[in-house]
Amino acid sequence: MKLWKRNAVVAAIVLFVCVAVYLNWSYSQDGAGETADTGKVLGEAALVGGKATDPLLKGEDASSPAPSESPAAGEEGQSNSSGYFASARLNRQQARDSALSLLQEAAADEKADQASVDQANVTIQAMATYTLAEANIENLVTAKGYSDCVAFLNDNSISVVVSNNGTPLADADTAKISEIVMEETGLKASQIKIIEAS
Repeated sequence: MKLWKRNAVVAAIVLFVCVAVYLNWSYSQDGAGETADTGKVLGEAALVGGKATDPLLKGEDASSPAPSESPAAGEEGQSNSSGYFASARLNRQQARDSALSLLQEAAADEKADQASVDQANVTIQAMATYTLAEANIENLVTAKGYSDCVAFLNDNSISVVVSNNGTPLADADTAKISEIVMEETGLKASQIKIIEAS
């Protein structure tokens, strides 16, 4: 029984890491077909996918007109963007809830050895810390005037998807967002990936 609980803890951790890796891989594919000049770099924090299309945004292009240029297109773009952010948050929460459930079972098992219980509790605490940091980053970024934001944090990196109402993010935007992320997480600029959402 102890072995099963230890395996459950390991499986939960692996699941969480796999989700984070998949999301990072998914976003990195957005800019794969673009030229090397597409992304902008400020220091070592990379802004990727300047004009790349996001498959989750139903093929909308980041270079599509801003709301002021075409009201109907802008409203549709905002709707698609809002749908993406809601879906991304839901998927992130579902993955965490699933992993958390397994970890809580392992931590509550009276037959589990203390090392397994301790490891489960450490992982639960880390997940709570990630969730809080992501929420703080999202709130602070939107408070700076960006229309929406979703963050995906793991042990040594973070991906931040930002919508700026169809306006491309400039170096100053990258600097503002990177500063917020570094203050909230303690990560270095090289560990931060900022992605534009159209």
